[in-house]
Amino acid sequence: LSLPPSLSPSLSSLHMAAAGAPSPSSPALTPSSPAQLSPDDVELLAKLEEQNRLLETDCKSLRSVNGSRRNSGSSLVSSSSASSNLSHLEEDSWILWGRIVNEWEEVRKKKDKLLKDLVRKGIPHHFRAIVWQLLCNAQNMPIKDQYSELLKMTSPCEKLIRRDIARTYPEHEFFKEKDSLGQEVLFNVMKAYSLVDREVGYCQGSAFIVGLLLMQMPEEEAFCVFVKLMQDYRLRELFKPSMAELGLCMYQFECMIQEHLPELHMHFQAQSFHTSMYASSWFLTIFLTSFPLPVATRIFDIFMCEGLEIVFRVGLAILQMNQAELVQLDMEGMLQHFQKVIPHQLDSGPDKVIQAAYQVKYNAKKMKKLEKEYTTIKTKEMEEQVEIKVGMLDLHVMRFHANIFEDYLSQINPNPDNTSTRDI
Repeated sequence: LSLPPSLSPSLSSLHMAAAGAPSPSSPALTPSSPAQLSPDDVELLAKLEEQNRLLETDCKSLRSVNGSRRNSGSSLVSSSSASSNLSHLEEDSWILWGRIVNEWEEVRKKKDKLLKDLVRKGIPHHFRAIVWQLLCNAQNMPIKDQYSELLKMTSPCEKLIRRDIARTYPEHEFFKEKDSLGQEVLFNVMKAYSLVDREVGYCQGSAFIVGLLLMQMPEEEAFCVFVKLMQDYRLRELFKPSMAELGLCMYQFECMIQEHLPELHMHFQAQSFHTSMYASSWFLTIFLTSFPLPVATRIFDIFMCEGLEIVFRVGLAILQMNQAELVQLDMEGMLQHFQKVIPHQLDSGPDKVIQAAYQVKYNAKKMKKLEKEYTTIKTKEMEEQVEIKVGMLDLHVMRFHANIFEDYLSQINPNPDNTSTRDI
């Protein structure tokens, strides 16, 4: 993605230009100290935060579908804004993000902290397609050349995929009509992946992730990004038939609740309200089935940059924000609260929950320790199951041999009253 020379100054000159601009008073979403970011970087972050706040009030910013983009590099989401007062802020955004894209390798090496903070504040929707591909290194993947051939093949998962297509974003303009372009390309990507990864095949939750990718980019690019997410972002382990990785995430998340929200953890236990009952979809779809789409998309920006850590952070932040209400409810009431109340709390936008998420104490070393604990527990459970199975097998073998011996005795001693296996 190239910009005209007039809109492509260096990053350093951008910092100088931003330094003289008035700074909005809205708080930063991440605790960046002057030692970590220069005053110019902080100024840029503040401007981008204000821009994203205004963009999220524009009803067309994430919902306007602008025709077919199957054979172009453009986004499926309209990049035009209906608000004229955004022009200067949008120009700043184009300059900054255009420069980041054009100098990607240098930015990743030398300004990774600035990039991370910018992503946390939201990637402008007209840059999401290219930035997501850059973040997961999905450009120029050899598998892209196989895509058209994969579509000519038959997958054993096709009936399951067809069945679930209409259930994926059923209210979204791009997907809601039967046999629409959206449903067609969603089917294509899911089918292609089921053919390249036979072990995973197809899992329903994954269609929501692919659907979000298709809102931003053509199907071939969406396929490549999805392959990268499955390979490098723990999603493949989450979607395996055993779902062992999901079990690990539930264990780690429950331990976080026990440590940070002990009162709520005790209430969940008293109500037999298991973590998987409300949080499994958070991890499987990165909140896409739980939160309003603009909010989930902002969280997905961060996921593309930082991985599953953001799901743990946002999940715990949501519980902290709702603890007082949840401890007053029974199991049915809590289920209703998660399904109907929490999504509406986020209608005003994602800034509050993202800010709260970065107040959560997340200890990566402790998470690795919990992973080892979980592996030990599961290994012991498997060994116990094997012992039970071996014990049952031994019992069956003993009974089998006893029956044979009974038959033998009945042949050599036709009078069962005189001799039996009991006597032996």
